[in-house]
Amino acid sequence: MIPPCSTDPDQNPSGPEPQWRISEGLTPYPEALAAMEARVAAIRAGSEAETVWLVEHPPSYTAGTSARPEELIEQRFPHYAAGRGGQWTYHGPGQRTAYVMLDLTRRHGRVPPRDVRAYVHGLEEWMIRALDRFNIRGERREGRVGIWVVKPGLGEFKIGAIGVRVTRWVSWHGIALNVEPDLAHFGGIVPCGIAEHGVTSLHDLGVLATMEEADAALMAAWDEVFGTGAGV
Repeated sequence: MIPPCSTDPDQNPSGPEPQWRISEGLTPYPEALAAMEARVAAIRAGSEAETVWLVEHPPSYTAGTSARPEELIEQRFPHYAAGRGGQWTYHGPGQRTAYVMLDLTRRHGRVPPRDVRAYVHGLEEWMIRALDRFNIRGERREGRVGIWVVKPGLGEFKIGAIGVRVTRWVSWHGIALNVEPDLAHFGGIVPCGIAEHGVTSLHDLGVLATMEEADAALMAAWDEVFGTGAGV
């Protein structure tokens, strides 16, 4: 179940829509899927507001529609079919997953109506701007979904994943930003089908941010991309 609004709408940098929800503790992945599906149907029906839902999951592997069975290397944690685009992804404690449920028939800041490619680009920009608040340079890479950082002398590492689904022009699923997860847990899969690059986190990069600080950065960056005051 998606919890009631945990922030004062007057203090919400994105304004009254979408509503921000933050779940305490760990939300089992199947429960999150069911709650998202119900909320997406309600948004489509006009009975619920657009929502950004921030959660942490117990250690889990999730398979997108392009996931290959052989890329689940170790079944050390439960694994689930996610129904989103993409391949294998790890979710777990210390990773902030943000489920974004928007009516894409409307304009959202920089994102024009009915433009899924622009929406995904907006999710990337959202993470890049949130990371910039910690003086971390997040970057896109052609042909590689997600957000990447460069460790000098060590190469490129993924810090944020993206996987989306759009049902009758309402988005669900979203992003996963590595704040302080156990990076060894990614070893049970080939993350997003990319074996030649590693995975990193804010803490791995020496930025000892709390989850609350990561949430604040995401909320602040949201309005710059998706908010009514964002440049077009």
